[in-house]
Order: sequence, then structure tokens, then C-alpha cells
Amino acid sequence: MGFRTFEEIEAWQEARKLLRMIRIFCRRAQAKKDWWWIDQISSATTSIMANIAEGNDAQTNPEFIQFLGYAKRSAAEVRSHLYYGLDEGYANQKEFDEASELTKKITAQIARLIQYLRKKESALPRFTPINSSKNEKR
Repeated sequence: MGFRTFEEIEAWQEARKLLRMIRIFCRRAQAKKDWWWIDQISSATTSIMANIAEGNDAQTNPEFIQFLGYAKRSAAEVRSHLYYGLDEGYANQKEFDEASELTKKITAQIARLIQYLRKKESALPRFTPINSSKNEKR
């Protein structure tokens, strides 16, 4: 699992695909009047991408993991909003299934990336401050 830029992260790439799908649903005549839903699902989907990108630029793995957690929660929010969109007729069952499965895939990719970063972090040696009580001579 190697990447230098957020554009190379598979979960970000898939989230971008998901956003394109969501935007199609939002442009439909029956959805256009539902500003609340359009705002909520668009913001949540965009948040997946943005948090992956922002986390990739973090200074530490724990900070990156924190942003990935936000992205993962945003993916859950998108899945919830998809049900509303299905119930209101903004997407048909096939479209819903496709978007929902893509969201689950993104969630799994983020979870694997978090697991990878945690393992990488735990493999690092522990830092002992120079001024710790064990190292002080009195």
C-alpha cells in the first residue's frame, strides 16, 4: 500500500466515482426541489473525498487516521441518505444498490487503510523524552 498523493488512494478515487453518481441523482427533476437532501448527500459525499485528502497531508499517522475516521463516518451518512433517495424516487433500486455497494466498498477501503496505518504506527519505536524521570541524574 503505497501512495504519495491523495489522488493515488483508491478510496479517494472510488469516492470521486460515488460523487459523480450522486450528482446524477441530484440533477433529476423529482430531486431538484428537495434542497435539503441534495445538500446533505452532496456534502457527505464530498466530505469523504475531502477528509481522505486532508488526512493524507497530515503530519502524523494518528492524525491521518483521525481524518480517515471522519471519511468513514461520512460514508455511513451517504448510505443513510441513499435510502431516503430511494424511498423518494430519486434513484431506482438498481441505482441505489450500485451506489450503496460502492459506499460499502469505500468504507472497507478506508478501514483497511486505517488498519495499515495503525500497524505501521505500532511498528515504530517508542520515543522516550530526554528529560524523563528514568534518564534524569540527581
